[in-house]
Amino acid sequence: MSIFKGSGVAIVTPMHENGKVNFEQFAGLLEFQIANGTDAIIVCGTTGEASTLTHEEHLEVIRYCVDKVAGRIPVVAGTGSNCTETAVFLSREAQEAGADGLLLVSPYYNKATQNGLYAHFKAVADAVTLPILLYNVPSRTGCNILPETVVRLCRDAENIVGVKEASGNIGQIAHLAAIGEGIVDIYSGNDDQIVPIMSLGGIGVISVLANVAPRQTHEICRKFLDGDAEGSRRMQLEAMELCNALFCEVNPIPVKKALEMMGRIDGALRMPLTRMEDANAARLEKAMKTYGIL
Repeated sequence: MSIFKGSGVAIVTPMHENGKVNFEQFAGLLEFQIANGTDAIIVCGTTGEASTLTHEEHLEVIRYCVDKVAGRIPVVAGTGSNCTETAVFLSREAQEAGADGLLLVSPYYNKATQNGLYAHFKAVADAVTLPILLYNVPSRTGCNILPETVVRLCRDAENIVGVKEASGNIGQIAHLAAIGEGIVDIYSGNDDQIVPIMSLGGIGVISVLANVAPRQTHEICRKFLDGDAEGSRRMQLEAMELCNALFCEVNPIPVKKALEMMGRIDGALRMPLTRMEDANAARLEKAMKTYGIL
């Protein structure tokens, strides 16, 4: 059973200017997402600045999210780490908090061999019962989870059910779809590749775009899943300028700026992330106006 199909938002973590989590604004974002058809909330991922949250903050944000969503849609908690012991701890705590699933990024900086990746993810899977999505984003981690490793994990651990594929390598993703059909749920991890990946058998996206355009991102996925590939394709292409603008600086700098422009958050970030450069902010504003969300 898939954790969800469609659009899962990789939700930002709003912050006050002093760096503390702004839970009031976070509650508003959660309601905005649910009201606009988002199919799942992915909390404390890359876009949620999990790498600069303390363990206590990380778990507080997960607990708050689970409480506010209150079972209306699935909550998938980012609990990955480059330390296996830490990933196990966060995953157990997220399960205790009531999360519906887990997202585990591959170990970063220290990296691992494919056998090491297998051992790492298997150890976390053995420590919990929640369904798990692997997260392959080698541009950030320096470590690529190969298709054979994904399939091996999904076969050997019944609660590892799929992968967020953000490698950008369509050939690799096609190979994964070919060898993992029926046992690996594939989600696009890149907003500019939702339709290409769904055309290979993917069942949705874990999306940055959905933070600012939740209804549209949901509809891109819904149309494809309902058999309207042409309608989905048109919507994907209409979103391309905005998708590109949302990644003209490192994520989540642009998406937080976009939400600030929309009046939904204050836009504060934690260092080493800093506020968006003026020229890029102007490009983002133009793309948002063209897309009709500003």
